[in-house]
Amino acid sequence: MRIARADLFELTLPLVEPFVISGGTIAERRSLIVVLHDDAGNVGYGESPPFELPFYSEETLVGARDMIARVLLPRVVGRVFDEPAPAAVDAVLRDGVRGNWFARAGIETAVWDLEAQRRNTGLAALLGEALDVQPAGTVACGVALGIPPERRADMLTRWVYEAAQRGYRRVKIKVAPGWDAAAVAAAREGMAGMDLPLTVDANGAYEWPRDEAALRALDDAGLLYIEQPLHPDEVVGHARLATMLRTPVCLDETLRDARTARQIMALNGPKVWNIKVHRVGGLSEVCRIYRVALEYGAQLWAGTMPESGIGSQAALAAAALPLFVYASDLEPSARWFGRNGDVIKLTMGGDGRMVVPQQSCGRLLDPSRFRLLTMPVILAR
Repeated sequence: MRIARADLFELTLPLVEPFVISGGTIAERRSLIVVLHDDAGNVGYGESPPFELPFYSEETLVGARDMIARVLLPRVVGRVFDEPAPAAVDAVLRDGVRGNWFARAGIETAVWDLEAQRRNTGLAALLGEALDVQPAGTVACGVALGIPPERRADMLTRWVYEAAQRGYRRVKIKVAPGWDAAAVAAAREGMAGMDLPLTVDANGAYEWPRDEAALRALDDAGLLYIEQPLHPDEVVGHARLATMLRTPVCLDETLRDARTARQIMALNGPKVWNIKVHRVGGLSEVCRIYRVALEYGAQLWAGTMPESGIGSQAALAAAALPLFVYASDLEPSARWFGRNGDVIKLTMGGDGRMVVPQQSCGRLLDPSRFRLLTMPVILAR
């Protein structure tokens, strides 16, 4: 594969309503879109979706844009890569670059998509081939609900009820110190009479032993798992916490890459892992983490930032793999961006499942919406 040309765009998608987690709030989804072209006219799309402020990750949108434009794209444009091209490009992007996962993922996932278009298939089929597994044709969808304005319990109850009526297979609510017991009670009220799994996500907001009482209370709440209770750097802390609670602990921000996955395995740490494709640097790293999970017996699901429909193609492909046994944070585009607001429209059936596309992004993209919602980033030639 020769990457003949690259384009970089900034995409802005207004959210239907602000999304609030323990660390910050977003009112619109701004991300970077990498578009790669080969000599035969094939095109691949990838997304780099860090937030504008570093409340979730060290990376920011401005930093990723500079890294992609100034450092990473010059490494791949004009070069020929041996097959499998995604693995070869991933190696070039990682060489001498620490971190910068979101920036690398924007290019790396675009290469996977370029390969998918060259072979007239989808990302899930390519992942299945790389891991020698059979991807599923549909994936179960879970809803992710933020912290309501003024922490209004009645509003969260209504959100949960409405989500359950739409057919989601799992409900996840955001929690934080001081907003946990009331949040769980409000969610339970919205799910009254329904047999739906409930999970909570703290995005690293708790500390042990300072918040032991609150975490013990969550442990008694009948949750499917407790996601990322402690700071992302607390690898040992999460391993110890997993032995103290009956409820499984799920890792999100802590799980940076396969190296961390191997540390978790060595520590006999949590066995529920949230895999966010862009947070770990792309689909090649997902494959490496997947192999560690298979060895360790970890159970997986796919998270989102959320991304646009472009970035969600990578998450959908990962969620179709056999070890992804829990409902993933893959939701209809209308939930985040309104009806017909996304550049690739995602839909969910009444059974709470989403079809895994068997096509590349270019064949799914709404070109008029893309032109309307993107602004080109000028690259040095």
